[in-house]
Amino acid sequence: MDKPSLFQQQTAMGLYLRDPDHCPPPSEMNAVRAQVYRDLIFANLSLLLSGTFPVLIKILGDEHWRTLVRIFLRDYRARTPKFGEIAQEFVEFLASGPQALREGEWPPFMVELAHYEWVEMALQQSEAEPLAPSDVGLILERPLQVSPLAWPLAYGWPVQLVGPDHQPDIAPPQPTLLLVRRAEDWSVKFSELSPLAWRLLQRIDEFPELDGQAQLEGLAMEAGAVGSQAFMESGAALLRQMHGEGVVGVTV
Repeated sequence: MDKPSLFQQQTAMGLYLRDPDHCPPPSEMNAVRAQVYRDLIFANLSLLLSGTFPVLIKILGDEHWRTLVRIFLRDYRARTPKFGEIAQEFVEFLASGPQALREGEWPPFMVELAHYEWVEMALQQSEAEPLAPSDVGLILERPLQVSPLAWPLAYGWPVQLVGPDHQPDIAPPQPTLLLVRRAEDWSVKFSELSPLAWRLLQRIDEFPELDGQAQLEGLAMEAGAVGSQAFMESGAALLRQMHGEGVVGVTV
């Protein structure tokens, strides 16, 4: 029988490292040494991910977490060689709804919770620059922009409340709207948004050519509050607050 080629041995080793329960190590390799590599690969991947998803791990427990990491290693083909981006690939894997996760009991909020936990790391590692300083007095007169370091997010589950002692079975009727932003000291801050505040940030991205006054007028039309002076004053105050927090800036 011909000796396996290097390519065949490498392929067999890769399959074994990914799925040792169903794929044997290369026939030419010592099984004990192969097991050392197998255990190192799994342990390193699990450790790499665990720092990003501490709440999810507490909810799942060690056994289910290990199962989840094993499924990810076995079934997913990452597109990045960068360790810092593996957590994002893990979130995308969960969001893709793989067949393996349709079997067994997994929390219904698992995908959104994983994304919520990943966001903090993503913002801390982001190379985006904060908005340049601008004059808050021009907030209604000039077009606006949302900082790339401020992310308005919408979830079906109250992910900011989920934990080992609070695991809802049914999603609430109203979505959870959050603003996640990186402050000047690089800390990541989470806050809840009202539906109107969330929509205002969404509108700024959708209609970047509109000035602040026009944005508020458009929002008032959507909210059925056309002509309401109180609505416009409240909206202007909200814009000034978000400007002070570095969430919104005046386009120069």
